[in-house]
Amino acid sequence: MITLRRWRTLALLGVLAAVPVLIGIAVRIETGGGGSLGDDGGGGGGGGEGPAFISQITNNGVFLVFAALAATLPVFLPMAVGVIAGDSIAGEANAGTLRYLLVAPAGRTRLLLAKYATTLAFCLIATLVVAVSALAVGALLFPLGEVTTISGTTIGFGEGLLRAGLVAIVVAASLAGLAALGLFVSTLTGSGVAAMATTVGLLITVQILGSIPQLDAVHPYLFPHYWMSFSDLLRDPLYWDEVVKNLGLQAVYAAVFGSAAWARFTAKDISS
Repeated sequence: MITLRRWRTLALLGVLAAVPVLIGIAVRIETGGGGSLGDDGGGGGGGGEGPAFISQITNNGVFLVFAALAATLPVFLPMAVGVIAGDSIAGEANAGTLRYLLVAPAGRTRLLLAKYATTLAFCLIATLVVAVSALAVGALLFPLGEVTTISGTTIGFGEGLLRAGLVAIVVAASLAGLAALGLFVSTLTGSGVAAMATTVGLLITVQILGSIPQLDAVHPYLFPHYWMSFSDLLRDPLYWDEVVKNLGLQAVYAAVFGSAAWARFTAKDISS
């Protein structure tokens, strides 16, 4: 996969891997390696809000995985995905390689699907980088053991790891709508920088709209609205309602903007 070998992509993954390290070190310094942080919020579910996991990191390093994903999902992960998605088609056009890619008998539809699949793969890889980095730092700086769920029950360490893996997959899937949006933007211009900036700008705009109380009626239709619903996977039993809404919303965005990208790309005059 050429995308993953580019220095820009490796730099993005490096930044994402560094976030759990910074969080772990900050918590370690704050608590002096023992005790616990004060309760800084609870609750869960959708609406863009999840429980605060940082207060539980000192008791179990596994919670650094959830804290790191909660910290990176609103900004770092989607911005990284926006860069990759925005550059997918426009970057090739800007480099003058898009026309040569289309010379192959694969056709425009197959190329577009391959670019979207590559972006989705990056979503998963980026999320796993955060999760694995957080688990490694959590194991190094804090004790590991049974995991206390949001419901107050206790599950084994092995099941806790399975929950962490499930959370990572759901977080990656939560970025599918943004990936389709970025792909569509990428078909509108021949400048990779412009496509990346536009995608990230749209992301910021949507998040601002989601923070305005007066627009509460439209919040459930914004693609980031249910992002933090992954916290419901730490309940006992698992609570799927908000997660299903999130995945369904991402599927709608992927279908709408994926279709728009296909319609634009298949009719576009490729000169570079």
